[in-house]
Amino acid sequence: MLFRQTILAAIALILSGCGFQPLYGVHSDGQVIEDLSFVNVAPMADRIGQQLHNELERLLHPNGKAPRARYRLSAELTESKSSLAVKKSAFATRANLKVTATYRLQQAYSGEQRFSSSNSITVSYNIFDSQFATLMAEKDARKRAIRELAQEIRIRLAVYLRDPSKSSPGKS
Repeated sequence: MLFRQTILAAIALILSGCGFQPLYGVHSDGQVIEDLSFVNVAPMADRIGQQLHNELERLLHPNGKAPRARYRLSAELTESKSSLAVKKSAFATRANLKVTATYRLQQAYSGEQRFSSSNSITVSYNIFDSQFATLMAEKDARKRAIRELAQEIRIRLAVYLRDPSKSSPGKS
């Protein structure tokens, strides 16, 4: 027990010495969460775009939107499917779904691009004999991919908003 506490104390000292600060933690200035509330998420095309839009709204505005947006986030999504495990009978039994989001953050009032990036998430699902079961597995995989993408976008935006000077505008 004492050994474990000593190790944890040593790790805490090392991390505090290197300048590590939690992005959303109590010890951070709390500004990042507030800054994320000033991001307006633009509407996106297709059903998958609507799902990403809704997930980003939920993640970026846990305490509600700011009355006046400073930034506008727009994104474009693409998806592709590929078969993986193939039986001897040449039927696929597993597939990958790759969803890619290309997004950019712009100043709301001027339209000036502040930050852009791209993320890809690959999720797997089973292919069943039943078309309905396969459809539901694919739908669940898409939902998981959207959740992961939204988390990644939120993290990248938070890092950028925490210190925009370290990221050059228009670059990821």
